Amino acid sequence: MLGVLVNTATVIIGSAIGLLFKKGISKKINDAVMIAIGACTLFIGISGSLNGQNVLITIISMVLGAIVGTVIDIDKQINSLGDFLKKKFSKTCGTFTEGFVTGCLIFCVGAMTITGSIDSGITGDNSTIFAKSLLDLISSMMLSSALGIGVMFASIFVFVFQGALVLLAQYIAPFLGEAVINELTCVGSIIIILLGLNIIGIGKFKVANFLPAIVFAPFVYYLYQFIISLI
Repeated sequence: MLGVLVNTATVIIGSAIGLLFKKGISKKINDAVMIAIGACTLFIGISGSLNGQNVLITIISMVLGAIVGTVIDIDKQINSLGDFLKKKFSKTCGTFTEGFVTGCLIFCVGAMTITGSIDSGITGDNSTIFAKSLLDLISSMMLSSALGIGVMFASIFVFVFQGALVLLAQYIAPFLGEAVINELTCVGSIIIILLGLNIIGIGKFKVANFLPAIVFAPFVYYLYQFIISLI
C-alpha cells in the first residue's frame, strides 16, 4: 500500500500548492488555465484511446456502460458526495464539486492506475504508481489552481479506489492481460475525452455515468474472443 499512500499524498500536496497560487490569479488567467487543462486532458484521452485494437469492443462497452451508468445515475451520486463534502468543509467554494469530480476521474481512470496497482499488489513493485504520483502532483497543482479545494478531496477517492485494486490484485490480475488492458484503456480514455470537452466548456456531459464501460470492457473482450473461437 506504500504506492497508494504516496499517490494520495502527492495529490494533497499538489492541490495545496495549487491553492496557494490560486489566491493571486485573476479570472482572466484562471479561464485561460482551464482551457489549457481541458486541452491537455483531451490530448491524454486521445493518446490513450489509440491503444484500442477493436472498435466493436469499445462501442459495445461504451453503450452498455452508458445504459447502466445512466440508470444508476452515478454522476448524481458522485456530485451528491461532492456537495456533501462542500457543505462540511468548503461552503464558500462554488467549484468544489466540479473539482472533486474532475479530480476523481483524471487521477483514477487510466492504464497506469490499473497496471501500477496490480504490480504493487502482486510483486510489491511501486515504480509505476510512483511515476503516476509525479504526474498527479503536477495535475493536482493545475487543477486546484483553477477548480479549488475540491481537487484535494479527490485524494480520498484515489486512496479508496487504488487501495482496493492493490488488495484485489492477485484475484483480478489473471483476467487483465495486455490486450484486455489496452481495450480497457481505450474505453477509459474516451471517457477522459468527454471530461476534457466539459472542462473547455464545449459540452456538459455527465461523464461519471460512462464509468461502468470500464468494467464492461474486459467482459466484452472475452465474450468477443469466445464468439470468434466458435466461428
